[in-house]
Amino acid sequence: MTTATVKTKSGMSALSLVYCGMFSALMMIGANITWFVPFLVVGGVPITLQTFFAVMAGLLLGSRLGATAMTVYMITGLAGAPIFAKFQGGFGAILLPTFGFIVSFILVAYIAGKIVEKYGSLRSYVVAGLVALVVNYVIGTNWMYFAYKFWAAAPEAFSYSVAWMWMVPPLPKDILLSILAGIFGHRMYKILRVRRAV
Repeated sequence: MTTATVKTKSGMSALSLVYCGMFSALMMIGANITWFVPFLVVGGVPITLQTFFAVMAGLLLGSRLGATAMTVYMITGLAGAPIFAKFQGGFGAILLPTFGFIVSFILVAYIAGKIVEKYGSLRSYVVAGLVALVVNYVIGTNWMYFAYKFWAAAPEAFSYSVAWMWMVPPLPKDILLSILAGIFGHRMYKILRVRRAV
Protein backbone atom coordinates (compact mmCIF):
# COMPACT_ATOMS: atom_id res chain seq x y z
CA MET A 1 0.00 0.00 0.00
CA THR A 2 1.48 3.33 -1.02
CA THR A 3 0.88 6.76 0.47
CA ALA A 4 0.30 9.55 -2.03
CA THR A 5 1.17 13.14 -1.31
CA VAL A 6 -1.73 15.39 -2.23
CA LYS A 7 -0.57 18.66 -3.78
CA THR A 8 -2.35 21.88 -4.54
CA LYS A 9 -2.13 23.76 -7.84
CA SER A 10 0.65 25.86 -6.32
CA GLY A 11 2.72 22.72 -5.81
CA MET A 12 2.44 22.77 -2.02
CA SER A 13 1.41 19.53 -0.35
CA ALA A 14 -1.71 19.40 1.81
CA LEU A 15 0.54 18.79 4.80
CA SER A 16 2.52 21.94 4.01
CA LEU A 17 -0.72 23.93 4.02
CA VAL A 18 -1.56 22.44 7.40
CA TYR A 19 1.84 23.48 8.77
CA CYS A 20 1.36 27.02 7.45
CA GLY A 21 -2.05 27.23 9.10
CA MET A 22 -0.72 25.76 12.33
CA PHE A 23 2.10 28.28 12.66
CA SER A 24 -0.18 31.13 11.69
CA ALA A 25 -2.44 30.07 14.58
CA LEU A 26 0.52 29.77 16.93
CA MET A 27 1.61 33.28 15.98
CA MET A 28 -1.86 34.58 16.83
CA ILE A 29 -1.68 32.89 20.23
CA GLY A 30 1.86 34.14 20.81
CA ALA A 31 0.87 37.68 19.83
CA ASN A 32 -1.90 37.88 22.40
CA ILE A 33 -0.76 35.60 25.20
CA THR A 34 0.06 38.64 27.35
CA TRP A 35 -3.09 40.53 26.41
CA PHE A 36 -4.55 40.07 29.89
CA VAL A 37 -1.37 41.51 31.46
CA PRO A 38 -1.30 45.12 30.11
CA PHE A 39 1.85 46.15 32.00
CA LEU A 40 3.85 43.85 29.73
CA VAL A 41 3.69 46.52 27.01
CA VAL A 42 6.82 48.68 26.97
CA GLY A 43 6.90 51.79 24.80
CA GLY A 44 4.01 50.45 22.77
CA VAL A 45 5.83 47.14 22.14
CA PRO A 46 3.95 44.14 23.58
CA ILE A 47 6.15 41.44 25.08
CA THR A 48 4.95 38.41 23.13
CA LEU A 49 5.99 34.92 22.02
CA GLN A 50 5.85 35.76 18.32
CA THR A 51 9.61 35.74 17.80
CA PHE A 52 9.80 32.30 19.42
CA PHE A 53 7.18 30.86 17.07
CA ALA A 54 8.67 32.60 14.01
CA VAL A 55 12.06 31.05 14.81
CA MET A 56 10.42 27.67 15.37
CA ALA A 57 8.68 27.92 11.99
CA GLY A 58 12.04 28.32 10.27
CA LEU A 59 13.77 25.63 12.31
CA LEU A 60 11.08 23.01 11.79
CA LEU A 61 9.68 23.86 8.36
CA GLY A 62 12.79 25.25 6.70
CA SER A 63 13.41 28.57 4.99
CA ARG A 64 10.77 28.45 2.24
CA LEU A 65 7.85 26.93 4.12
CA GLY A 66 8.69 28.80 7.34
CA ALA A 67 8.70 32.14 5.50
CA THR A 68 5.48 31.14 3.74
CA ALA A 69 3.81 30.42 7.08
CA MET A 70 4.80 33.86 8.38
CA THR A 71 3.58 35.49 5.16
CA VAL A 72 0.22 33.74 5.61
CA TYR A 73 0.07 35.13 9.14
CA MET A 74 0.79 38.67 7.96
CA ILE A 75 -1.64 38.57 5.03
CA THR A 76 -4.40 37.07 7.19
CA GLY A 77 -4.01 39.90 9.68
CA LEU A 78 -3.92 42.56 6.97
CA ALA A 79 -7.08 41.06 5.49
CA GLY A 80 -8.87 41.96 8.71
CA ALA A 81 -8.52 38.98 11.05
CA PRO A 82 -7.72 40.26 14.59
CA ILE A 83 -4.58 38.14 14.99
CA PHE A 84 -1.90 40.76 15.57
CA ALA A 85 -0.84 41.85 19.07
CA LYS A 86 -3.70 43.25 21.14
CA PHE A 87 -6.12 41.57 18.71
CA GLN A 88 -5.50 44.12 15.99
CA GLY A 89 -5.99 43.49 12.30
CA GLY A 90 -6.78 45.17 9.03
CA PHE A 91 -4.73 46.93 6.37
CA GLY A 92 -4.30 49.94 8.64
CA ALA A 93 -1.92 47.82 10.75
CA ILE A 94 0.80 48.77 8.26
CA LEU A 95 0.84 52.20 9.88
CA LEU A 96 1.40 50.80 13.37
CA PRO A 97 4.90 51.51 14.74
CA THR A 98 5.22 47.80 15.59
CA PHE A 99 4.34 46.50 12.13
CA GLY A 100 8.02 46.19 11.26
CA PHE A 101 8.28 43.30 13.71
CA ILE A 102 5.51 41.50 11.81
CA VAL A 103 7.37 42.04 8.53
CA SER A 104 10.58 40.80 10.14
CA PHE A 105 9.01 37.46 11.09
CA ILE A 106 9.14 36.42 7.43
CA LEU A 107 12.91 36.98 7.33
CA VAL A 108 13.31 35.51 10.83
CA ALA A 109 11.82 32.21 9.69
CA TYR A 110 13.68 32.27 6.37
CA ILE A 111 17.11 32.95 7.88
CA ALA A 112 16.68 30.48 10.74
CA GLY A 113 15.60 27.85 8.23
CA LYS A 114 18.50 28.56 5.86
CA ILE A 115 21.07 28.14 8.63
CA VAL A 116 19.76 24.77 9.82
CA GLU A 117 19.31 23.51 6.27
CA LYS A 118 23.05 23.91 5.83
CA TYR A 119 24.20 22.96 9.33
CA GLY A 120 22.16 20.45 11.30
CA SER A 121 23.92 20.40 14.67
CA LEU A 122 22.34 21.53 17.94
CA ARG A 123 24.78 24.45 18.07
CA SER A 124 23.64 25.56 14.60
CA TYR A 125 20.01 25.53 15.73
CA VAL A 126 20.82 27.76 18.69
CA VAL A 127 22.93 30.10 16.54
CA ALA A 128 20.08 30.22 13.99
CA GLY A 129 17.68 31.30 16.72
CA LEU A 130 19.97 34.06 17.94
CA VAL A 131 20.82 35.36 14.45
CA ALA A 132 17.11 35.44 13.62
CA LEU A 133 16.47 37.39 16.82
CA VAL A 134 19.00 40.05 15.74
CA VAL A 135 17.19 40.37 12.41
CA ASN A 136 13.87 40.72 14.24
CA TYR A 137 15.19 43.51 16.47
CA VAL A 138 17.01 45.41 13.73
CA ILE A 139 14.05 45.50 11.33
CA GLY A 140 11.40 46.00 13.99
CA THR A 141 13.17 48.71 15.95
CA ASN A 142 14.18 50.70 12.88
CA TRP A 143 10.63 50.50 11.49
CA MET A 144 9.33 51.70 14.85
CA TYR A 145 11.76 54.63 14.89
CA PHE A 146 10.86 55.80 11.38
CA ALA A 147 7.15 55.28 12.05
CA TYR A 148 7.29 57.57 15.08
CA LYS A 149 9.37 60.09 13.17
CA PHE A 150 7.31 60.29 9.99
CA TRP A 151 3.68 59.24 10.53
CA ALA A 152 2.94 58.21 14.11
CA ALA A 153 2.67 60.50 17.11
CA ALA A 154 6.07 60.23 18.72
CA PRO A 155 6.29 60.36 22.52
CA GLU A 156 8.00 63.37 24.04
CA ALA A 157 11.81 63.36 23.77
CA PHE A 158 11.69 60.36 21.45
CA SER A 159 14.96 59.51 19.70
CA TYR A 160 16.74 56.60 18.03
CA SER A 161 18.44 55.68 21.29
CA VAL A 162 15.11 55.78 23.11
CA ALA A 163 13.67 53.36 20.54
CA TRP A 164 16.45 50.91 21.30
CA MET A 165 16.11 51.46 25.05
CA TRP A 166 12.50 50.30 24.75
CA MET A 167 13.82 47.00 23.43
CA VAL A 168 15.97 46.33 26.50
CA PRO A 169 13.17 44.94 28.76
CA PRO A 170 12.08 42.16 26.37
CA LEU A 171 15.64 41.37 25.24
CA PRO A 172 16.59 38.86 28.02
CA LYS A 173 13.31 37.02 27.49
CA ASP A 174 13.81 36.89 23.72
CA ILE A 175 17.42 35.71 24.03
CA LEU A 176 16.35 32.90 26.37
CA LEU A 177 13.43 31.93 24.14
CA SER A 178 15.61 31.96 21.03
CA ILE A 179 18.06 29.58 22.72
CA LEU A 180 15.19 27.37 23.88
CA ALA A 181 13.74 27.47 20.35
CA GLY A 182 17.06 26.19 19.03
CA ILE A 183 17.21 23.36 21.56
CA PHE A 184 13.54 22.45 21.21
CA GLY A 185 13.57 22.85 17.42
CA HIS A 186 16.56 20.52 17.05
CA ARG A 187 14.89 17.88 19.18
CA MET A 188 11.49 18.22 17.51
CA TYR A 189 12.91 18.07 13.99
CA LYS A 190 14.72 14.83 14.81
CA ILE A 191 11.41 13.42 16.05
CA LEU A 192 9.06 14.77 13.36
CA ARG A 193 11.42 14.75 10.38
CA VAL A 194 9.32 17.44 8.69
CA ARG A 195 9.92 17.56 4.94
CA ARG A 196 11.24 21.10 4.56
CA ALA A 197 11.15 21.42 0.80
CA VAL A 198 7.78 22.48 -0.70
